[in-house]
Amino acid sequence: MTSDQPSSRTKKVRCCIVGGGPAGMMLGYLLGRAGIEVVVLEKHADFFRDFRGDTVHPSTLQVMDELGLIDGFLKLPHQRLQKMDGLFGGTPVRIADLSRLHTKYPFIAFMPQWDFLNFLREAGRRFASLEVMMSTEAVDLIRRGETIAGVRARTPDGVVDIEADLTIACDGRHSTVRERAGLAVEEIGAPMDVLWFRVGRKADETENLFARVEPGKMMITFDRGDYWQCAYVIAKGQHEAVKARGLQALLDDVVRMAPVLKAGIVDVKSFDDVKLLTVAINRLTRWTRPGLLCIGDAAHAMSPVGGVGVNLAVQDAVATANLLADRLQRGCPSEDELDAVRRRREFPVKMTQRMQMVVQNNIVSGALGSGDRPLKVPLIVRLITALPWLQRIPARLLGLGVRPEHVQSKAAAGS
Repeated sequence: MTSDQPSSRTKKVRCCIVGGGPAGMMLGYLLGRAGIEVVVLEKHADFFRDFRGDTVHPSTLQVMDELGLIDGFLKLPHQRLQKMDGLFGGTPVRIADLSRLHTKYPFIAFMPQWDFLNFLREAGRRFASLEVMMSTEAVDLIRRGETIAGVRARTPDGVVDIEADLTIACDGRHSTVRERAGLAVEEIGAPMDVLWFRVGRKADETENLFARVEPGKMMITFDRGDYWQCAYVIAKGQHEAVKARGLQALLDDVVRMAPVLKAGIVDVKSFDDVKLLTVAINRLTRWTRPGLLCIGDAAHAMSPVGGVGVNLAVQDAVATANLLADRLQRGCPSEDELDAVRRRREFPVKMTQRMQMVVQNNIVSGALGSGDRPLKVPLIVRLITALPWLQRIPARLLGLGVRPEHVQSKAAAGS
């Protein structure tokens, strides 16, 4: 259903962005900076949730630098990763070395996503044309004939109609806006899901290992300062089987793979402390309707392989502002003008998803389905480990991505 009867409250803006994640907050900042009247709707009261995406890659750090925000951003608590080392069937491997990148910020910054989003919200307060509405959930679309003319939103004070020349869906892989607009999703598939949990870390506990792969098992660990963030990879659809084995069996596997977690594993007291992240790879074939554009996870859900989701979303936002900010000054771009965003971003998205599928199908699936058979390090991983100069290639793909975007949208006078 779409809304055609006005609510008792109406708000009119040039652009309404639905979703206060990395794509929405970055795009809101860029359009506010350009002097465009824009509102960002975030359905939660704050950003303090346990996100899967806490990695800020060199491509995003470069964008923050181009916006003059990098110094304040890097003052926020974070950890830095340059060398991605692992154990594959007990054999040490090096997957990538970001220190070999010819870029100003050759590292991945691990930072809680809520800090990233709060930083953008605070930085954007100086733009009078930008408003962020928290606790505001888009529940329907407003239509004028075939054109999307805004959204109906639920707020603590009741329902409000937000009429907008352009509506941009940044509301994630389960996008309400996308569903209401009837945009079809092409499912590509993923052979795995992830169990996500935290384990306490003592100050003297150090380990540089990033990934551990054993017959039938795979785990990623991130050093987050006072805790370890853990991602235990399971075959798709095996969550109930893992629960049936019991929590202790899972924790025994975890400690066996990563002995450094032994002391802090007591923090995981029940399966309530273990979040299931359902992995999906999909994308829209059409990102637009008249008056509507989808970007970020609303347009393309990424696998957690490489941790690139946040950074693809930021790249979408930068490209959208580059292509549409000037045109938005005069009203809603045509659908063909909106589709320029897809034409610009579809190739990087498809290439990234293709690389994720290669990793999933050739490494993850092979490891999870190997049973008790010994694992052999794949030839490409052996070559990358043995030839350090090759480590720059995966570092480039992970850190900067395919066709990285740079800020070209102009700042309004006085911004």
